[in-house]
Amino acid sequence: MRDSSSLSPRLSRRAVLGLAAAAPLTAAPAAASPGHTAAVGGARLRGPGVQVQGAAALPKRLSARSWIVADHESGEVLASYNAHQRLAPASTLKMLFADTVLGKFDHGLTHKVTDADLADVPAGSSLVGIKPGITYTVQQLWLGVFLRSGNDAVHVLSHLNGGLARTVAEMQARAEDLQALDTHVVSPDGFDHKGQLSSAYDLTLFARHGLRNPDFRGYCATRTADFPAGGSKTFQIQNTDRLLTGAWGLGAYKGIIGVKNGYTSNAGNTFTGAATRGGRTLLVTVMHPEPGGNGVYEETAALLDWGFGQARAARPVGTLVEPLSEGGSKATPAPAGKERTGASPAHHGSTWALAGGATGVLALLAGGAYALRGRRRRTVAEEGRHRR
Repeated sequence: MRDSSSLSPRLSRRAVLGLAAAAPLTAAPAAASPGHTAAVGGARLRGPGVQVQGAAALPKRLSARSWIVADHESGEVLASYNAHQRLAPASTLKMLFADTVLGKFDHGLTHKVTDADLADVPAGSSLVGIKPGITYTVQQLWLGVFLRSGNDAVHVLSHLNGGLARTVAEMQARAEDLQALDTHVVSPDGFDHKGQLSSAYDLTLFARHGLRNPDFRGYCATRTADFPAGGSKTFQIQNTDRLLTGAWGLGAYKGIIGVKNGYTSNAGNTFTGAATRGGRTLLVTVMHPEPGGNGVYEETAALLDWGFGQARAARPVGTLVEPLSEGGSKATPAPAGKERTGASPAHHGSTWALAGGATGVLALLAGGAYALRGRRRRTVAEEGRHRR
């Protein structure tokens, strides 16, 4: 094993350019962040409401403010709702953190945690239980990130990477390269910060690219692991992805392979899931469903079921673009004044009515748009105690 004190983190040219903009990026409020909503993935994905054609009725009782169903291999977007609406991402933003930092340090590298490594972890964060004075391997830190959504693990790895500002700048540069132009990074852990935004489309880009990395894929598929408690003692940690573990009254979803869930008091629940059946892998992202219970997982499972059952008939309504550094074509910026953010509370009703036609399926909102109710009570005690 190599010790972290002898390591200088590698910094790409793209990240160096991002560093120059680190200060304004981390300080800018949502309204002042770059007007990045672009025609990424096709013009239909910028349109409001449901986008689907050629397939049977979508699941009923979808309450999420934004969602997307896409094919992992081809990148085809099979259906979406407000795909580019900018919303608080919660810990699903850790997918971008992992895609940015994961390849920098050997798994066996060891690091003795200091008080300074943990000094800036936000109060109320989800934690894996890292303690100053204990030595951890990089592999153990990543298990803390993926399984327990530990903000303490994120901050230790960020300090190994040269600090929070540097990591945020690199994440923003990575988002730009991935053409995740709805994303504005303020902190590497996804915790509630003014102006920290992403979209269902961007989170799906992060998941798709991340899953191409065997380490990323392995971590997000890990259900349990032993974590250091000091000396020779360990304690077991379990993945908080309920579709993976089958916890909290849910059965494990057939074919699930990850990837990341999230919760904060501002964002509510967010989740990106991937599953494989019959040789086909689908990605689903669900953002901000009605609060409480297992809703974010149930809506994700319903959309995955729809995808595996109906998506062969679906005609694509858009595509997940490739990174610029890997040959992707640069997206066209949106016209001024067309950006949609998470400021508006409107979202769709709980039932879908679909009218067929020769050219496809038009989704109609059965109940119409309605204002978000002020109710924000959480019915799951675990969600009240931890923010992921």
